[in-house]
Amino acid sequence: MLRPRAIFSLVQTLKGFPTAEGCVRTSSALCNRRNYSSQAPAASKSFGMNLFRGKVQAEEVFPFPEVLSAEQEQTLHMLIDPFAKFCEEVNDPAKNDAIESVEDGTMQGLKEMGAFGLQVPQEYGGIGLSNTQYARLVEIVGSHDLGVGIMLGAHQSIGFKGILLFGSKEQKAKYLPIVASGEKIAAFCLTEPSSGSDASSIRSRAVLSKDGKHYVLNGSKIWISNGGIADIFTVFAQTQVTDAKTGTTKDKVTAFIVERGFGGVSSGPPEKKMGIKASNTAEVYFEDVQIPAGNVLGEVGGGFKVSMNILNNGRFGMAAALSGTMKGVILKAIEHASQRSQFGQKIDSYGAIQEKLARMAMVQYVTESMAYMISANMDRGSTEFQIEAAISKIYASEAAWFCTDEAMQILGGMGYMRECGIERVMRDLRIFRIFEGTNDILRLFVAATGIQYAGTHLRELQKAMKNPTANLGTLVNFGTKRARRMVGLSTGDTTSLQSYAHSSLRESADQTTKAVADFGAAIEEILIAHGKGIIERQFLLNRIAESAIDIYGMVSVLSRASRSLSKNLSSADHESKLCTIFCEEASERVRTNLNALQSTRHNETFSKMTRVSKDLVNNKGLLPQHPIGF
Repeated sequence: MLRPRAIFSLVQTLKGFPTAEGCVRTSSALCNRRNYSSQAPAASKSFGMNLFRGKVQAEEVFPFPEVLSAEQEQTLHMLIDPFAKFCEEVNDPAKNDAIESVEDGTMQGLKEMGAFGLQVPQEYGGIGLSNTQYARLVEIVGSHDLGVGIMLGAHQSIGFKGILLFGSKEQKAKYLPIVASGEKIAAFCLTEPSSGSDASSIRSRAVLSKDGKHYVLNGSKIWISNGGIADIFTVFAQTQVTDAKTGTTKDKVTAFIVERGFGGVSSGPPEKKMGIKASNTAEVYFEDVQIPAGNVLGEVGGGFKVSMNILNNGRFGMAAALSGTMKGVILKAIEHASQRSQFGQKIDSYGAIQEKLARMAMVQYVTESMAYMISANMDRGSTEFQIEAAISKIYASEAAWFCTDEAMQILGGMGYMRECGIERVMRDLRIFRIFEGTNDILRLFVAATGIQYAGTHLRELQKAMKNPTANLGTLVNFGTKRARRMVGLSTGDTTSLQSYAHSSLRESADQTTKAVADFGAAIEEILIAHGKGIIERQFLLNRIAESAIDIYGMVSVLSRASRSLSKNLSSADHESKLCTIFCEEASERVRTNLNALQSTRHNETFSKMTRVSKDLVNNKGLLPQHPIGF
């Protein structure tokens, strides 16, 4: 056991660790403007948050959540077949792609099915689906036409989502019926020419009139999905806000509900894009638009909170849709591999193809498990799912690209042909790693949010040091754990997942438990080593995020496979294989990424990369001399 003097020395090193604000002070507004209080909640039910403390918070991950009532299941069964039949027989993805819009007949059919108001309560004319029901339907759309999926998602997943989450009774009564029916299309207007990921730097401005009855909005937004066809916009603009206590005035972002009919709203021509051509993307202009004061969404100055909640709420749907996309391309790959013969054998008999198919199935399983775990927890009332939602968006968008690329490789030249349809899916998919939070920014967001939560534990130790005699037990406990960890012994902090997982998945449960414990220890060590300076070390933050993504994937598939085994489902053995393969490989990746955090060699490599990048920028191009000299 460490002596009190040694404990004092250890805890003294904590003086530089990040506060809640310091942890999220990065170049991105997605990380630096989350309006955190100076102290995060003392306890969280989120698995993702507790992961950063090295704790298994099992409530939201074990057993795999099942939330649909008998009535909800019946409703969903009634909707699935018509949705699937419509996507297969009525909607024509290739034609939508060619004409660069959703065909009129498809739009009308979607309206008649209620597809524009899937989650709008029935009292406002919608179908009133839960998050899990919604996820199942968007999965179907995602497997057939991502262009249509983007149009529907931009409308309801983000377009009018703010009205559902923050709207007053009057706002809901006025707007939800007309957007649920599809009479009016909605759009989400945040991005500007000068502000992409850094949403705090938007320049659109809304000025309150002298009589206080309306705001006058001026500005423009770019790359707005549904921008040219929408009539209802959720718009974010700078407003002056005066602090009631200090009397000081400063700019803060406010969210508004804007109608095209207010006047002064116009849009540019549809953008010419690489993919999702069926979805309308356009610049939207606001010139002296008079917005009634009653159309403020949420609170004046509370626009950043509104925007982040909208985006967090929508990300699980993206994972669900892309799990459907993966299903579609995997089916094409299987069909081709099982029928194509080369060198006297079906190509599905070759190890190279078998590995591709197995990995495609594995990442689809992980994505689907994440999506439905998150949607179920949202349906159970969870409000703290920002880390999990961001992880699901990152993983799903990259897994879908991997699956589609591998499917094209399996199909060879046939996959490259337009008629096959995979090339369209690949073009459509590329945007998913960019919009609604680029994956690069979301990785920083995952790391920063988790580090902030972990930091509250270290602040408790700082407080204890102010009165070490009264808090000797706390300090000795901390010192003992660090001492045990330094010699490779377990601290006993991390609950073993063996008690939750199926007995046949014992090894995967141990791998996941160890990954959680090692991750928590690494976070503690890196905070002690770097203090709040960690937030500037993006090479390290990326590896922290990669580890968190893998661990959440591990626990998601471990929980789902355990449920399938317990229920003796026909697919249980297959799911068990997917789970054990993923946990084995993910645990290795976690180990590698965590080792890199403390590795001198890796840090030297990161420093070299920084210098190489600066050389390129300073030279305005590549530096090496051409191999033939000119």
